Amino acid sequence: MADDFGLFDTDTPAPSPGTSEYEKTEKAPAPVYGAAEEFLHERLLTTYVRSVTGKSARWCIQWYFHPEAVSRVAAMWWYWEHLRLDPATGMSVWWREHTDHHMRVLLDPQGPFYNCDMKEHRDPEHLEKSPPGWFPDERKSEQ
Repeated sequence: MADDFGLFDTDTPAPSPGTSEYEKTEKAPAPVYGAAEEFLHERLLTTYVRSVTGKSARWCIQWYFHPEAVSRVAAMWWYWEHLRLDPATGMSVWWREHTDHHMRVLLDPQGPFYNCDMKEHRDPEHLEKSPPGWFPDERKSEQ
């Protein structure tokens, strides 16, 4: 019975991943946007419209100086590029699983822009580094 499905046919090698005719000719589509900033200005901010007063929501005009913000905007961009290819549920998943989550964090008054207002950027206060040797480099102990 197994021979009916060819599951145990040891004479026929299993197909190698990436070798089908479809996979050889199909290339990943080019991204719509060339960078996270382009995506932010041309897609996200034109559709995700919120009142940003500084009290219930906060944003920094120089958002690109905030590594967390840059990382979250880039994540939303790459997920959008990937999920846009799913015409059935891609955009719903993008909004629900990614954008709604990241934007809540980004706009939170205690989020990455907590020290900034809508008119100027203020660098966050940085923590001091611990004394040398306080946190041993675990990569060195593996050698």
